[in-house]
Amino acid sequence: MADTPDVNAVETEDEYIHVRFRDPDRYDEIRTPEWAENPAESVSEGSEVRTGKLEGKDDWEVTSVLIEKHVGEDKAKEQAKEIVDEIES
Repeated sequence: MADTPDVNAVETEDEYIHVRFRDPDRYDEIRTPEWAENPAESVSEGSEVRTGKLEGKDDWEVTSVLIEKHVGEDKAKEQAKEIVDEIES
C-alpha cells in the first residue's frame, strides 16, 4: 500500500488524543472497525482506529487513531504512526 501519511492534526478531547492523518470531511462514511483492534491494541492498549471510505471507492483508509489521554501527545503521535504503519503496510 501507500506510504504512511503524515500527521495532519493532534487534538486532545475527553479521554482520548485524536491523531488525525487524513481529513474526515473527504469521506462518505467513517467507521471504527473491529479488525483494527488487534494492531491498535498491540501498540497502545485502549486505542482505536477510525477508517474512512471515499465515495465510489471500495477501499478504506485510516483517518485517525485515538490514543488514551494519559499517554501524552508526543507519545500518542509516535504510537499512532506505528499503528498506521502496521495497518497500511
